[in-house]
Amino acid sequence: MVMNNKLRVGVIFGGRSGEHEVSLMSARSVLRALDPGKYQVTEIGVTHEGAWLVGENVLDSFVAGKFDHLTPVTMLPDPTRHGIYAVHEAEGRETLQHLQDFDVFFPVLHGTFGEDGTIQGLFEMANVAYVGAGVVGSSVGMDKGVFKAVMQANAIPVVESVVVLRSEFEEGMEQVLDRIEAMSAYPIFVKPANMGSSVGVSKCHNRSDLIEALMEAARFDRRVLAERGVVAREIEISVLGNDSPRASIPGEIRPTAEFYSYEAKYHDERSEAFIPADIPAEIGEAMRAAAVRAYQAIDCAGMARVDFLLDKESGEFYLNELNTLPGFTQISMYPKLWQASGLSYPELVDRLIELALERRAERDRIEWRYERPK
Repeated sequence: MVMNNKLRVGVIFGGRSGEHEVSLMSARSVLRALDPGKYQVTEIGVTHEGAWLVGENVLDSFVAGKFDHLTPVTMLPDPTRHGIYAVHEAEGRETLQHLQDFDVFFPVLHGTFGEDGTIQGLFEMANVAYVGAGVVGSSVGMDKGVFKAVMQANAIPVVESVVVLRSEFEEGMEQVLDRIEAMSAYPIFVKPANMGSSVGVSKCHNRSDLIEALMEAARFDRRVLAERGVVAREIEISVLGNDSPRASIPGEIRPTAEFYSYEAKYHDERSEAFIPADIPAEIGEAMRAAAVRAYQAIDCAGMARVDFLLDKESGEFYLNELNTLPGFTQISMYPKLWQASGLSYPELVDRLIELALERRAERDRIEWRYERPK
């Protein structure tokens, strides 16, 4: 803790992901919500190439694409060397200089290299507190194919799907198409297995669409998920907590597009959110219970937004996705659902930091050295 009793918080945004721009939008909202009376905040931007940068007005610099005045930094996985280090280059050599320590990191890195367990692994190696799920919860929540398998093992309903490798349809497209079409009639949704914010997601009505969708999804991941299309309402629930998580009230998204695409989420203001969702109370309670069960099944922590499909014809619901680092923009459902449940945006951010520190304290109870009894 620093002398002024403010927590030193490093907010990390940008990243090597197709969701880089979404991360910048989320980071702006998080930075606005952090009380300067409580926190000493440092902005840490990660470029598309993976360079970490700090300095004055980092977020604005990233939005403008101007990095020349920013300082390159790095973080070491060595728990005895805390914080971030400035990278200096002189006479063809690079040296590291300790720059700053932190009490907690707040990653606002959506998608690959931020939401998939990779940066969480770095945080774990460095033994630092950080907001959000750990390595297992992040990686399982991110991978749609593995996540569905875990849900099925826990008797949580999900839509039928198949996972195909990019190498499979590059070597034999016809066989892959036959396998997907045997799984379901059209429409079929195709998604990168490891991506969020609807990046690379397509709705297919025929084989030609399916080929194009597979190629599009393969731009973002080597594993691609194809799943049965459901004529459904899109219901979302926010979950908050570590070992004893709780769920928000349900909300409904009604996109103007054919489905809740990237454009509909972040740029089309005509998409409507209804909070609370107009659904029967018993269905809402069943969804909330399923959201918490899913959260606990993958050992999630901190936060998650759990997305459901409510079949308009049968009335059945399916758990669609669990996002361990959901959007934090002004129009994002995760904070809006908590606001409607009685937790304001600043209070939510405070609580997430508290949960990060609680989880670090719990981790510190673990013994890392084993000595054989004599």
